[in-house]
Amino acid sequence: MITGKKVKKILKSDEFAPAKTRVAMTPGQSLRVIRELQEFSQNELAKLSGLPQSTISGMEAGRINIGVERAKVLAKALRVHPAVIVFPGWDVSEAS
Repeated sequence: MITGKKVKKILKSDEFAPAKTRVAMTPGQSLRVIRELQEFSQNELAKLSGLPQSTISGMEAGRINIGVERAKVLAKALRVHPAVIVFPGWDVSEAS
């Protein structure tokens, strides 16, 4: 079992490097990644969310704005927080 002291020691050592964001994503790209990780097709997500498949396609392609209400519906269907879809790369240290 790792204790708090061990974690602090690991964090201070040269063996640890904090994770960095490697890829910037749009909300549409985030939606697609989450959907694919859960192995849903666009048609399956459409049935789960009640949104048309063409709308999901448009959101993933960046042609249609996801918006707060759609994000809530999609998040519920995908069992994630809406912010994961809408703000995939948000960093509090960079926010103005």
